[in-house]
Amino acid sequence: MTSDAGNENCLGWAARDPSGFLSPYKFNRRDVGVDDISITITHCGVCYADVAWTRNVLAHSKYPLVPGHEIVGIVKCVGSNVQRFKTGDHIGVGTYVNSCRECEYCDDGLEVQCSKGAVFTFDGIDTDGTVTKGGYSSHIVVHERYCYKIPENYPLASAAPLLCAGITVWTPMMGHKMNQPGKSLGVIGLGGLGHMAVKFGKSFGLKVTVFSTSLSKKDEALNLLKADNFIISSNNEEMKAMEKSLDFIINTASGDIPFDQYLSLLKSGGVLSLVGFPSEVKFHPASLNLGMKSISGSLTGGTKQTQEMLDYCANHEIYPNIEIVPIQYANEALERLIKKDVKYRFVIDIANSLK
Repeated sequence: MTSDAGNENCLGWAARDPSGFLSPYKFNRRDVGVDDISITITHCGVCYADVAWTRNVLAHSKYPLVPGHEIVGIVKCVGSNVQRFKTGDHIGVGTYVNSCRECEYCDDGLEVQCSKGAVFTFDGIDTDGTVTKGGYSSHIVVHERYCYKIPENYPLASAAPLLCAGITVWTPMMGHKMNQPGKSLGVIGLGGLGHMAVKFGKSFGLKVTVFSTSLSKKDEALNLLKADNFIISSNNEEMKAMEKSLDFIINTASGDIPFDQYLSLLKSGGVLSLVGFPSEVKFHPASLNLGMKSISGSLTGGTKQTQEMLDYCANHEIYPNIEIVPIQYANEALERLIKKDVKYRFVIDIANSLK
């Protein structure tokens, strides 16, 4: 395979400044190295990270910025050392594209926790000093280690949201053994992450309760996603009736929540897992100590677990609920995402719209 096979001009959509407005942008991808794969992108999921980074919410965005870290496509060509993939294979790339490959976390297939810091799929600084550019683009070149096999029977568009939203809720659920039938799961927030937590929970045989501030979510939670229970979190009577009933709560919301109240809903030894980013985490020590309870955090997952999740979804026919849009709709999609106006994940049809 020639080393320059991945180096034709790449067409993407980029934000140029903190307005976050996306427009067409041409740039060069790196040459395909011996361990690299050049991927023709077919679809890219739209994550809230795309909003935060394009608008410089964290104050370290580097422009022009090409977002997108729920990437799926087809292998175009592979470097000479690549073993797991061949031209034509279905393939995915998630939230990071490099790591040190030497630390204890990398050795365990937990590269997202790399002690030197995983290199994010967009707006990261890669080992060669270049700024990474994400999946709102025609192709990408990635080291084989950070690529995932998308099972052939699984629709590419449906696979995209699994690579961030899916793995973000899967990792803490597996880490806290919330795949054991009969356990009770609480899910705070019913967006891209929350709806996947409900789907996994039901597949694992859990009793699933959805907590939301919005009564309008009740019908979809119970009838569309088949949750067992729906609670309006502002209703103190409904909340009080749930005390000491849950083994595990996953908080996918980024708004502020009353932590003491949610901790009271856990059984002894229960865990409240944080995968969203509220402005602060505030609770009384007694809320933990009296019931041996824990608050834990999590962020996407390692390569090993991500592949296991993809295989599980294919084997158990678990599919995110998606709205497929063309790249020309990307700005509107981000605006609608801010307003929570999507059920439950936008996926950009790169193959048929990026020209």
